[in-house]
Amino acid sequence: MKFKRKLIAAAAALALTAGAAHAQISGNVVKIGILNDQSSLYADLSGQGSVVAAKMAVEDFKAANKGFTTPVEVIFADHQNKADVGSQIANKWYDSEGVDVIVDTPNSGVALAVNQITKDKGKAFLNSGAATSDLTGKACSPNTIHWTYDTWMLANGTGKAIVKTGGDSWFFVTADYAFGHALERDTEAVVLKNGGKVLGKVRAPINTQDFSSFLLQAQASKAKIIGLANAGGDTVNSIKQASEFGIVKGGQNLAGLLVFLTDVHGLGLEKAQGLIFTETFYWDLNDQTRAFTKRFAAANGGKYPTMVQAGVYSAVTHYLKAVSALNGDDGTKVIAKMKEMPTDDPLFGKGIVRADGRKIHPAYLVEVKKPSESKGPYDYYKIRATIPAEEAFRPMADGDCPLVAKK
Repeated sequence: MKFKRKLIAAAAALALTAGAAHAQISGNVVKIGILNDQSSLYADLSGQGSVVAAKMAVEDFKAANKGFTTPVEVIFADHQNKADVGSQIANKWYDSEGVDVIVDTPNSGVALAVNQITKDKGKAFLNSGAATSDLTGKACSPNTIHWTYDTWMLANGTGKAIVKTGGDSWFFVTADYAFGHALERDTEAVVLKNGGKVLGKVRAPINTQDFSSFLLQAQASKAKIIGLANAGGDTVNSIKQASEFGIVKGGQNLAGLLVFLTDVHGLGLEKAQGLIFTETFYWDLNDQTRAFTKRFAAANGGKYPTMVQAGVYSAVTHYLKAVSALNGDDGTKVIAKMKEMPTDDPLFGKGIVRADGRKIHPAYLVEVKKPSESKGPYDYYKIRATIPAEEAFRPMADGDCPLVAKK
């Protein structure tokens, strides 16, 4: 009888412990919100492909971790590239829909707004799509990780390589919002540091259809390099229209400061050949990236992944590892745990998340192949150089992040 009472007491204690542990997952579900552009100029590089990537990460994590039985839900919304719309969605998701983490968010203006809201509400933000390096600089937060790439990386990868090979005079055509301003700023600093000069710059509204006036100013400057500090549909349109004006044939070169696989696909190799830019992921890097891409394309209408979509997969994978390790989804604690744990996944390999929230991994300087060099669809890049992880991103001490102790 005594043994039976002990057994009952032990069982009750176990049930209480299990209940308490399970209760650390808010709402008994981990809810992931993919916030991005579903309908405009960044939809191809992010959009539904990022939703597919997040769902793949959940499936793969669950398959590899049978003991993790908590349901994981993925939802998505379109921020329309408007900071006020993105803020409304973020607030609603956090306050009334039980979203634990927001992921992706191309458009730096939207991302900076979500960064602040996430911090205020103690949630988690995994940015893959937005580029501004301020997210790990003056705007860094204990609730945000900047995963895939940033403007400092792009500037130091592409800008430095071009200046060192003779492209020492620049004119910028810049997207007129936080992302473009940051990319122009970081690239100009690299150009000047390496002995180049900037002859002029012009700002173009986001989602511009007609770049003719901006390109004519760039052409008139006689700069050797026209730096396109824009992305997605804006990059595609500016390159196409530069071709129509015969800018490259006239002796100037275009520097695509942020170019995605989807941009090259949209342009075609005839127009894109010879472009040099920096990426952190390419589907044909190794057997693991090729295997992932085959599965991703099957679920994404045959379209191959961009680095942003690959970053979503990688970030969600690491997030779930941290949630599992903590058996909880408190945003501040999960982000801290993600920084403690080394990163390791099939797309970006081994790496770390620094104290400032910067995810560290190698970057690749790539050149777009000539049509004659390509063996088939999406066989677009030649890897010109691998930039080691410790060199690819801004040194932590240089970012002015309040989370980083001053020496």
